Amino acid sequence: MTDSLSPDEARELLAVGGAAYGRGDLTAALATFEQVARSTTGDLRISAMINAASMSDELGDHASAVDRYHEALAAMPADARRIRPAALINLSQALQHVGDLDGAQTALEQARSLLTDAADDFEDLRVPCLLSLTAVAIHRQQWAYAADLAHESLEAAVRSAPNLAGHPLMNLAAVHFETGRFDLADDFAGQALAAFDEAGDSNAFAETQQNLGIMRARSGRHEDAEPLLLESQRYFEQAGVGHRVGIGLKVLAFVAEGRDQTERASALYRRSVEHFAESGAVLDVADVNTRLATLAFSTGRRDEGEALLASAVETYAELGLGLHCAQVDVWHATLLEAALNVDPDGALHKRAVDLAVPAALTIDAVRYSLPNGFQREQWNRHVADPAMALAFRLSYGCGDALLVSDLIEVHCAGTALDIGRSTGSAAPTLPLVMPDLPDRTPDVSTALHLGAALAGVAAGAGLPVSLPPHLTMSVGGRVALEPYIAEAEKRYGRPIRDSRSVPAW
Repeated sequence: MTDSLSPDEARELLAVGGAAYGRGDLTAALATFEQVARSTTGDLRISAMINAASMSDELGDHASAVDRYHEALAAMPADARRIRPAALINLSQALQHVGDLDGAQTALEQARSLLTDAADDFEDLRVPCLLSLTAVAIHRQQWAYAADLAHESLEAAVRSAPNLAGHPLMNLAAVHFETGRFDLADDFAGQALAAFDEAGDSNAFAETQQNLGIMRARSGRHEDAEPLLLESQRYFEQAGVGHRVGIGLKVLAFVAEGRDQTERASALYRRSVEHFAESGAVLDVADVNTRLATLAFSTGRRDEGEALLASAVETYAELGLGLHCAQVDVWHATLLEAALNVDPDGALHKRAVDLAVPAALTIDAVRYSLPNGFQREQWNRHVADPAMALAFRLSYGCGDALLVSDLIEVHCAGTALDIGRSTGSAAPTLPLVMPDLPDRTPDVSTALHLGAALAGVAAGAGLPVSLPPHLTMSVGGRVALEPYIAEAEKRYGRPIRDSRSVPAW
């Protein structure tokens, strides 16, 4: 066991760890903070535990970071009025990284409550608290609220913590980018880079470079994205930040894929998987496997692509992420449709239908659970409508008139059927960022109960509505799409229809 440190020795080592972090050597900083945590007691030990948790989070070991923060919070005395909200804010960031938005929100609300009752000298903690609240709002696509929080945190940073001003500027960049204001997003990201450079924060500067590169890659500006991605990549590789290295490799692979550099893209994707796997980022591994599957399909290696897609679905299913499974199944069916355009095969066509229809019904039902009209319109335009159009095309292509009829009845002809789009298409390309999924299902106990047609209209307008009912066909009394609805609810683990049943006519 390491010998005990005197308070002065512990403070000196904490400073050494801080210096290592400042120059980008996160691994050395983590080892130093762990040494202090093992070898001292009291406030110094708690500070070292929190710093070690922060290093774990930045190095990509998010689950370990959450455990370390909880351990530090449990070790704190009841009167730790300053360090407790700081630890809660940092905990919320780690919880966001593992996808626990509810836990992150709870931690931030606790921190904000403590800071509301605190003295003015706690102003420096209010800024990171607001920054984390902004991040949660961005995750939940609450764009107006996120923008308000970003402006509030920017004002607080300029007033009391100018070295942190780059963070709210980057949050404003993210909000503007996600709402289609690309020029403003670029401008705010540039201001963030300048702010981090002035503050001497090399880690945040590199992260912002990478994030700006990602935004440019997503908007098709590959030539502008690549220099930023390569420069930030060199920094993260030298610093040993495995998760960030994996992200950079994935985006560089996406850029290569857009240039039809298939071999380079595949090699970069595989390297990114290695980094994600080492840091325990299983969701990122599943995402990249889906991208590798796309490349495999495009080069005729369908069996390899099928195995990669099955691996991604298995990961999402184990984590209870049914909607992610549905998205992968829609993409799987899209890849099969492209293969059918080259080599028609009846059995393969039926398999594509069996994937596409339950997944499209599940994805279409999501809009009823979204909290506002903007989110519902975006979801319908970018996710649900293309998925339902795919289901229509594949059903029509396999000659299943009854299935097509049921889809029209259930969907009330809400998706235009353009058969011309089902042939002669280029190899499909997976977007760099898949559409965000809702993290919770709202309470619909007081929602309107409408028929399928009116429910769709109300969902589009943003009114709270329950799921649409089952449709009972007048002839024969059967339920439209009953086997596909049952398969969807079983496969994806969420209801897509209300328990009620109404006649189709």
